Amino acid sequence: MKSQIAIHKHSFILFKGLAVSIVLSVICSIYFETPLPFLIPAAFLFAYQVLVDYEKIYLVLFLCIPLSSEVFFTDHLATDFPTEPLIVGIMLIYIFILITKPFVINKKFILHPLSILLLIHLSWITITTFTSSQIVFSFKFLLAKVWYIITFFYFAEHVIKDEKKIHLILWLIAVTLVLASTKVIIHHSLLEFGFKKINAACPPFFRNHVNYAAILSVFLPFLWFITKWSKNGLSKKLTKVFIVIISFGIITAYTRAAYVALILALIAYWVIRLRLVKFAMALASIAFFGAVSFLVTKNKFMELVPTNQTIAHEEFSEIVASTSELKDVSTMERYYRWIAASQMVIEKPILGFGPGNFYHFYKHYTLNKFSTYVSDNPEKSGVHNYYLMTLLEQGIIGLLIFLFLIYYAIICGERVYHESTDRKRKDLVMASLLSMIIIDSFLLMNDMIETDKIGSFFFLNMALIIIIDLINKKEKGELIKTEEAE
Repeated sequence: MKSQIAIHKHSFILFKGLAVSIVLSVICSIYFETPLPFLIPAAFLFAYQVLVDYEKIYLVLFLCIPLSSEVFFTDHLATDFPTEPLIVGIMLIYIFILITKPFVINKKFILHPLSILLLIHLSWITITTFTSSQIVFSFKFLLAKVWYIITFFYFAEHVIKDEKKIHLILWLIAVTLVLASTKVIIHHSLLEFGFKKINAACPPFFRNHVNYAAILSVFLPFLWFITKWSKNGLSKKLTKVFIVIISFGIITAYTRAAYVALILALIAYWVIRLRLVKFAMALASIAFFGAVSFLVTKNKFMELVPTNQTIAHEEFSEIVASTSELKDVSTMERYYRWIAASQMVIEKPILGFGPGNFYHFYKHYTLNKFSTYVSDNPEKSGVHNYYLMTLLEQGIIGLLIFLFLIYYAIICGERVYHESTDRKRKDLVMASLLSMIIIDSFLLMNDMIETDKIGSFFFLNMALIIIIDLINKKEKGELIKTEEAE
């Protein structure tokens, strides 16, 4: 796409500025012995590409998601590089488009019920940010949420206008994800695929085995989609190889949440096809609240206190067995944090402690009886249940809004799936739904939406469902007009 922004004529001036900045950055880097001056020409390159064709930057972002690494500047300041700077840059591009060309924004997408629900979710996060117990941490959380939603939801609709663009984005992710997972598999093989060794094989592209298994699982439905709809034999064979590599990566990641999520996704496939989503959701909700009520009644949860048998195991078979016996240290550490989170909810049930504030307060609400030898939490990780985290940080209203958002997204997706007359679009909706359900499953045991490798898909999935819903409605409207004309 040529000259997408009106000031394209100034691109040559910017190009000369780039040349000068490269020379100056080389001199400064040598003199100060740091690579940081190279950020200046990087900024010029970004600005130049924005003027020429900003859609290419969006494609580069998806190419980089599987290869991003967490970079720490200080103990309290870190970023996913290069994805997070790209996400922020793309957000600024979208804001610039809104200011300069507001007429190009698709009002039907903005006013779609799912879009409105997402906006309500973001609005409540904003409200609880200003009532937060630690507003600085909550504001950082809010900013991250804003640029994820703008980049992977609103900008996705702005860029993705046809199936070719969707295919290209999925292929870019597939290639780099396979490369990154191949690196992990090779490294892991040198460690004899040991259960305790998987975390050592994951860096620099993945923080740990859970992060690694999560993105592989979340992308697997899309890999199935591009395999099914590859036009030539070579690409189809290649994607089948990709599926084998990704599947092997999931198996050897030794992540229980991934196994459970994929089983649920397989069940969900038939639930969606049989139009049983509402029934399944009602059943799951009843089961969840029934389990919580059972544990709360007469303080039955106190029977889950860790013992000296609660340890970290060396083999995966042992950890599976110990989980069923409630003797696995990672499971018991979750109980320790969940109990603390529940106490926090009781203290601030309406507005919560503020987004991003669990870690800064939870130790005052823990029960020592449930502590384990890993409870020091030096990595400063969260509650390990996104729904409970939303409840304690954003209050009851925040949780209800979030639950309604994901419930409606799946219900809407089921409707769009069955309304799609085009087989390819049906399969794309199904892939998006299964990917979303896998993410929702992971959220029961992890806090992952605020990471580039999972948060990107969470919002992209919703955007794809709305995009296809609008395409279906447009075709239906045109068909009705044709029939009336006849």
